[in-house]
Amino acid sequence: MSYNLLDFPKLLPNPRENYLKSILDAIQPDIFMVCELQTEAGADLILNTSLQTTDNRYARAAFIGNQSSSYQGIQQLVFYNSHKLLLTAQSEVVTSIRDINHYTFKLKTVNMATNPLFLEVFVAHLKSSQGYESQRASMVQDFTSALGSIPSNHFVLIGGDFNLYTNTELAYQELLDNTNAVVLVDPINHPGSWHNNSIFTDIHTQSTHTSSFYFDGSNNYGAGGGLDDRFDFILMSKNLQTSSDLYYVTDSYLAYGNNANCFNKSINDTSCSGTFSQTIRDNLYNMSDHLPVVMTLETPESTLAVKNQNLVAPVVFRRGNLIKDWLELQLNTNIEVANLKVYNQIGQVVLNKFITTSKTLKYNIKHLKPGVYYIKIDNLKSVKPLKFIKLP
Repeated sequence: MSYNLLDFPKLLPNPRENYLKSILDAIQPDIFMVCELQTEAGADLILNTSLQTTDNRYARAAFIGNQSSSYQGIQQLVFYNSHKLLLTAQSEVVTSIRDINHYTFKLKTVNMATNPLFLEVFVAHLKSSQGYESQRASMVQDFTSALGSIPSNHFVLIGGDFNLYTNTELAYQELLDNTNAVVLVDPINHPGSWHNNSIFTDIHTQSTHTSSFYFDGSNNYGAGGGLDDRFDFILMSKNLQTSSDLYYVTDSYLAYGNNANCFNKSINDTSCSGTFSQTIRDNLYNMSDHLPVVMTLETPESTLAVKNQNLVAPVVFRRGNLIKDWLELQLNTNIEVANLKVYNQIGQVVLNKFITTSKTLKYNIKHLKPGVYYIKIDNLKSVKPLKFIKLP
């Protein structure tokens, strides 16, 4: 998950860490890349409030001030699921504007010592606004030069706010240049002139507001104009399309909260209904002027040493809660007999399954309409219903 947090944690009438928690509870990312984080105190607020879980599975990298210039207003950072990932190194790619932060993760696998899997994660916030195309290209060239030090068998992600208006920009072309030391791909392969173009309504991520996000008495903060730009990206190394150890799940890339019908509108406009509920879109509206982008990477079940995040929760998703065809769950408690029910947003039961002693559950939900659903197991009455999103 990659998210521009808009000058976090600058306070509004309602502290935004609570909106962020609601968003993160729904997505449950294993890697959370952020832009526009102001302070280390803000990083701790996210870790201890927005990412709080009963098993304390989340950790964060060290907060490093901008090394590229004297400007220290906003930084990048990564948070991660420490049950699945080990952070082994971090550094900064120095550019003419601001750092591109680099984090090296080792997956906690069964064969971690003899056959390690490494994931190199970069978080970037390229120079904003039209007229600064050359500055964005320069920052990207510093990044692609740094790719020369990445071992060929490592996997790479770069996420963040790229501020790109079209695929013809030199920065985008440089990112996907086939001659780079590590060849990157755009998971959705949807090139074009993204800015203010209704053809790309489904992938726009900025702005969630039709007017400025907020006014602090002196200045306006956040972009207006409604949803009409694809500024936020996650790109990945090409080997994530071909590897059997770690691989991209087709069609899992989303502009989270975008129902593909909100062109030039606020994300919580009542006419923008669809898969993402009004509550989700209200939280996104109140959190930032950007939408997060999310995607799923998968590894064979036998690979991870710690299964299903090693959660204390009695029931968890085995493959995340953004689901296209198959609902897969793991029971971490003993249940002799029970009924599992799936409810839609108006409380109707749309799936009712009898379960016995099986610890892994798998149900075909291709017939369900796209939208938000809730899971409840009758013998676990004290457990909060699990929420998942059925994708088109």
